[in-house]
Amino acid sequence: MPTQQAAFKALRQSKKRQLRNKKQKDEIKQLLKSVKKAIAANNKEEALKLLKLGYKKIDKAAKRHLIHKNNAARKKSRLMKKINALKK
Repeated sequence: MPTQQAAFKALRQSKKRQLRNKKQKDEIKQLLKSVKKAIAANNKEEALKLLKLGYKKIDKAAKRHLIHKNNAARKKSRLMKKINALKK
């Protein structure tokens, strides 16, 4: 445990940030799962609608350095590749 007041404050800030970051990452994972379910159900319209929201969340996370920009690009690319492989 910290002994100085500044260290206590840093610990409190770190815990708050950790919770916020975990929430955002979990939202991204949940969206990606729902997009994959729509793809598995061969529902292209629903997948595209969810993908738009997923892109927004992924881009924001990359902008805030929550995930690396290349990681964000890779996630978006793989999802779009799966959607494009669907039949109409």
